Amino acid sequence: MTGIAIAIDGPAGTGKSTVSREVAKRLKLAYFDTGATYRVATLTCLREGVDLANAADVAAMVATMNVELILNPANPRVLLDGEDVSSLIRTDTVALTVSKVATNLEARPLLQQIQRDVIAAELAGGFSGGRGVVAEGRDITTVIAPDADLRILMTADDEVRVARRAGEGADVATVRQAVLGRDKTDSAVSSFHEAADGVLTLDTTDLTIEEAVTAVLDRAAEARA
Repeated sequence: MTGIAIAIDGPAGTGKSTVSREVAKRLKLAYFDTGATYRVATLTCLREGVDLANAADVAAMVATMNVELILNPANPRVLLDGEDVSSLIRTDTVALTVSKVATNLEARPLLQQIQRDVIAAELAGGFSGGRGVVAEGRDITTVIAPDADLRILMTADDEVRVARRAGEGADVATVRQAVLGRDKTDSAVSSFHEAADGVLTLDTTDLTIEEAVTAVLDRAAEARA
């Protein structure tokens, strides 16, 4: 029996990262946050002083960067030239800059191919030993893994998404601008608000994390059957 590929797309704040990791843990699959590839590419460019407005220079840096992805859902990590940069790619500096790389039409196809290669590797071996992968992020259900065994678009009401990202003590107005602003920027190169043909929609507005995880697990069981 070949491994299973589960692809989960959707805007920020829907719970797709938390749900994807938990599903991967329970099914003993690899967990792949495709957004990490854009973030580590951004960090690389910032470190090397690459002009992010120069599409060709950014693409050249992406083509030569030395990145290793650890797909353990219990402890996913990103290594750049052997250095663990998992925390660094989550800093505000990277978060506020990553869209410049993600919308770069020369660099984006290179990063997308990296993502396809990672998924293919997990279906043949890799961290999961061929059991498969839960991959989440932009374009994953359409451009990256259109043939995945299970494709889900997670959605939620805007204010619920903002509240989830705001968390304890965060400024809601700032988070709202960041979340909805990122959606607007990313929508220029990616479609993630409406499900494509064959993609299931899971509205998490009124769901707990456990309920959302259960919903995905149920659908994964159906896909395997």
